[in-house]
Amino acid sequence: MKRFYFLLISLLIIIPLRANVQITHAQGWLETVFAEWNPMTNYADYAVYIKPEGGSYSIVDQPLIRSYGSYWRVDIPGLIAGQYQIKILPLDSAGQEITAEAAETTMLNVVSHDRNGYAHFQYPNGVGAYQNDGSLKTGAKVLYITKNTASTISTNVTGADKNPCVGMQSIIDAYQKGKETTPICFRIIGTIQRSDLDHISSSAEGLQIKGRNADSELQITIEGIGNDATLKGFGILVRNAASVEIRNLGVMTGLDDGISLDTDNDHIWIHHIDVFYGPNKGGDQAKGDGGIDIKANSKHVTVSYCHFWDTGKSSMCGMTSESGPNYITYHHNWFDHSDSRHARIRTMTVHMYNNFFDGIAKYGVGSTMGSSVFVEANCFKNCPHPMLISKQGTDIHDGVGTSDQTKGTFSGEDGGIIKSFGNQFIGSYTCEPYSANRTQHFDRYEATSRNEEVPASVVSLLGSHTYNNFDTDTARIYTYTPDLADSVPSIVTGPKGAGRCQHGDFQFTFTDADNADYEVNTALRNLIDNYTTSLLYVSGESNSNPGGNDTIPTPPGDSTISSGDYLCIFEGGQPSSNFYTISGNYSSSKGTFTYQGVTYKWCLKLESATSVSFTTSEEMTLILGFDKAAANIKIDGTKQVATNGIIQYTLPAGSHQLTKADSNNLYYINLIPTSSQTDLPSNSASDNTSVRKLFINGQLYLLHPSGAIYSPTGLRLR
Repeated sequence: MKRFYFLLISLLIIIPLRANVQITHAQGWLETVFAEWNPMTNYADYAVYIKPEGGSYSIVDQPLIRSYGSYWRVDIPGLIAGQYQIKILPLDSAGQEITAEAAETTMLNVVSHDRNGYAHFQYPNGVGAYQNDGSLKTGAKVLYITKNTASTISTNVTGADKNPCVGMQSIIDAYQKGKETTPICFRIIGTIQRSDLDHISSSAEGLQIKGRNADSELQITIEGIGNDATLKGFGILVRNAASVEIRNLGVMTGLDDGISLDTDNDHIWIHHIDVFYGPNKGGDQAKGDGGIDIKANSKHVTVSYCHFWDTGKSSMCGMTSESGPNYITYHHNWFDHSDSRHARIRTMTVHMYNNFFDGIAKYGVGSTMGSSVFVEANCFKNCPHPMLISKQGTDIHDGVGTSDQTKGTFSGEDGGIIKSFGNQFIGSYTCEPYSANRTQHFDRYEATSRNEEVPASVVSLLGSHTYNNFDTDTARIYTYTPDLADSVPSIVTGPKGAGRCQHGDFQFTFTDADNADYEVNTALRNLIDNYTTSLLYVSGESNSNPGGNDTIPTPPGDSTISSGDYLCIFEGGQPSSNFYTISGNYSSSKGTFTYQGVTYKWCLKLESATSVSFTTSEEMTLILGFDKAAANIKIDGTKQVATNGIIQYTLPAGSHQLTKADSNNLYYINLIPTSSQTDLPSNSASDNTSVRKLFINGQLYLLHPSGAIYSPTGLRLR
């Protein structure tokens, strides 16, 4: 018996036990579930399945599976409320699922998005690409947009001048023809910069969604995946469009506004957006211009569960050209130490309920030009002027006896009327209610019940405008149940509250000193300007690091490690390295070159005037890549011919030049110092016979002599 146990123990020592996927976190969210798990040493990718309670598993789209270096994550949107379970399986090098090492979550609870508001009022088919139950509309297209696919994603669009349409903006532009009726959902993964797009159709804002005529139904959704989806360096302009949804995105340092609804839009839903600083244009635009603006006869709009981070001009609602009443809803938004325009309302009819005004520097809601605003069950915390009506009351009056009508605090226009009910005020504030003794200089009409009508005798001081009592007319208001004002802060800042999923990946904490400060917060500005996602890899993409840092940082204390400074490719028609002096023309339509699992489409055309010059300080191996197996090039005046599209040529220290031999296309240049070279790289990420270990921020990476960097699982990161 002792011998049996000894043999059993020996076998356990010799034969390694299999380890299942280790799920570290899994949770249901709003029509979404997500899970995170630890990387496994032997596997570079995973498959993920999902099933509803009582149903069967179905596989999820590959791009929903991403690596962040120290963990993997999947987010699965488009789910009807209910219970769901996720199964995660590692894939071997041949892409086969290792079922013996799979792991499953417990049942995860998914709840519906809050669709209260005017965007969905009398609009039963759903706004954008989703139905009202949270599932995609029948036949809807889904396109995944990363840094690497924003300019190359393609699909056919009915009526387009040329098919397939290539690039996110080009696809949206084709919908402007008005002949395509297929709903379409663009899913943003990681950070998308302006330079990643094929082009922008609005020089003022960035990405443009535009219909053929006023209120053209487009059925477009732009949504972020996970907690780090971000548009950086541009915003979104919506014009002449109906049925557009924008959700779960961060918008940073745009061109002008973050999101602008400009001219003849209808049934637009903007929700769960993190609105950050725009570009610093100085003066009252030091924090950017508008956060989310609603202009020029846009109507039936809901802005909900958005997080405004110290925005200067949070939301303008109305210009001077609206026909009114337009009908706009703001609910469950978090105005986080922002300054003004929450919202600044002209002409329109607006319902503002259950918003959290948290440390406001100037004023909360402002009513002008005959607008009717119902401000209901909001929490105003440290907001000096919760509500203002232009040119009357606190706007020009000190609340005691003197007034100055020559200049209002926020507007010189005629006033509107604000009905207030059930709001909570925390901290010192001034917000004078209408009364028999205060019929002119009031800031709000304080109702005694939610259904009380504002009398026609209550008029604005300038313009004699009255309240239209839309909120008590069942033909003009949706059915809803507001939360109590004192519960709003915990709801809005809670796990299913304002901003992106899990409140996004951006962390910053305001202090009490920020409450009355409307200057740019330097610490916040620096974090926004320098923000990058930690996303490294999207499943199904050969190129890595979508939207993350352009280089993996060199670990402190080891400055001898190269991160591929000699690697030069020509993505976007420009060289990626300034080590080489290059003159010539570029193209993305000549063919492709694939090397070590990465496919390159941009090339340097080898023409009579083409020249690549560089100087090496030691003996190095030059590697060149072409689209033709037997392509040629002159190296220091001598013609060299490729084998299987690759030239490997040893260069001594000194000055060198590459020029045309025959007409060919060069896609790839790299140099490997002979002093660090024990072998040359193959086209396989598993060729790690001479790798060096890197520890970056506590994480292990593998450096190949080619300059390529891999994860410990053999996944090529750079």
